[in-house]
Amino acid sequence: MKAVVYKGPFEVAVEEVENPRIEHPNDAIVRITTAAICGSDLHMYEGRTKAEPGIVFGHENMGIVEEVGPGVTSIKQGDRVVMPFNVACGFCKNCVAGYTGFCLTVNPGFAGGAYGYVAMGPYTGGQAEYLRVPYADFNCLKLPPGTEQEADFALLADIFPTGYHGCELAQVSPGESVAVYGGGPVGLMAAYSALLRGASKVFVVDRVAERLQKAEEIGAIPINFQEGDPAAQIKEQTNGEGTDKGVDAVGYQAQMHTGEGEEPAIVLNSLIETVRPTGMLGVPGLYVPADPGGPDENAKRGMLLMGIGRFFEKGLRMGTGQCNVKRYNRQLRDLIIAGRAKPSFVVSHELPLDQAPQAYEKFDKRVEGYTKVLLHP
Repeated sequence: MKAVVYKGPFEVAVEEVENPRIEHPNDAIVRITTAAICGSDLHMYEGRTKAEPGIVFGHENMGIVEEVGPGVTSIKQGDRVVMPFNVACGFCKNCVAGYTGFCLTVNPGFAGGAYGYVAMGPYTGGQAEYLRVPYADFNCLKLPPGTEQEADFALLADIFPTGYHGCELAQVSPGESVAVYGGGPVGLMAAYSALLRGASKVFVVDRVAERLQKAEEIGAIPINFQEGDPAAQIKEQTNGEGTDKGVDAVGYQAQMHTGEGEEPAIVLNSLIETVRPTGMLGVPGLYVPADPGGPDENAKRGMLLMGIGRFFEKGLRMGTGQCNVKRYNRQLRDLIIAGRAKPSFVVSHELPLDQAPQAYEKFDKRVEGYTKVLLHP
């Protein structure tokens, strides 16, 4: 089958690889109809992780069930399904508690697994024609048959639940004000989710014109951090108080306000100033144990200079960690079916799998409006 294969920093290729097969009675083989490129894929693409050449990318996957193992009972051949990017067993202590992003079974020695991602287990990615799905009864979410709303449902694999997760970590409630740092796909989903949850005022902080425009289109207030300190800009629009809640949808690749380089902790420190005393921060943005491409020795070791004193002084609270997709994907699916949510507004391009190398290059450079790319094998 054809698949997107990592060759080295800033290089992927579409190559022939071995077809997946049923390896366990609980497996399913899914014929992929849509796989998305994620900002997290860029961390590997840029050579910022320990990804080895040969890994097949792709953790945002949906498609049609092609084959099921003899132990699979709730899905069948022909079902249309979307898979959480988390590979999870469904029965370990964390999964039973709802923390499927930190499954203790699927990746020994590490809490959590994912398709096509370095250190997240031996699970081949889905930017390919077929994908093996372990624990298929648990990991496959059924969708309405047909081809309707493909782009909406594809985003249930990661970014829609992850944006919603940011709001859940911050406990966003009706009537509250929220600052979302980062206007990429996850940040826009966080802003959209805050509005779905009834937030009265949502700010989106970024510098990319297309992202800020998208934020405004969904009813958020765009804040360009290159036009001045974002915390100060937001306080001016909240009577000097700041917001009730904040979401970091950027992570460790945060840019200085001047746009002159990276400063990994700048978003966290900006949020500390943006959110009012006793407020809450949700951090779905990715922070890694070590960043070989970091701007200084601390960042290279995954250490950040965060203003913990100011954080303590304001009595702030913070929730972190990757999204437990299974906690949200069924309800978000039903919002899509009911017409209450249409997350595909973030999708900028839908391309055949063969164009993945060009798509990665343009997405990484943030050119030609590349914000969220869906690949169709």
